Amino acid sequence: QVQLVESGGGLVQTGGSLRLSCAASIRTFSTYAMGWFRQAPGKEREFVATISWSGSRTYYADSVKGRFTISRDNAKNTVYLQMNSLKPEDTAVYYCAAGVKFTIVTGTYEYWGQGTQVTVSS
Repeated sequence: QVQLVESGGGLVQTGGSLRLSCAASIRTFSTYAMGWFRQAPGKEREFVATISWSGSRTYYADSVKGRFTISRDNAKNTVYLQMNSLKPEDTAVYYCAAGVKFTIVTGTYEYWGQGTQVTVSS
């Protein structure tokens, strides 16, 4: 059974940093693209960042470009999201997801974690 477990969320002040982790129990983890998405209260889930199976390609939403960095360690079946210069508008539940395609489209990802709350205070 595939499981994705996010960790690292919390409360941080504006300008602060957090590092999210997502541990995946996927035997073929290194063949999956991984993505991070977020959902704020009253809003739809939105794309944040994605990384290809090898880690050679990454793509970011314009709203986080230059502040967030996605990375992965295939030996540890883990994907990370380093978030710097956090803003109150980054407040949301952050989800990691696994899919066979390197894409920003939410519906193409097959497996999802339960999410971790990130709150940025002003």
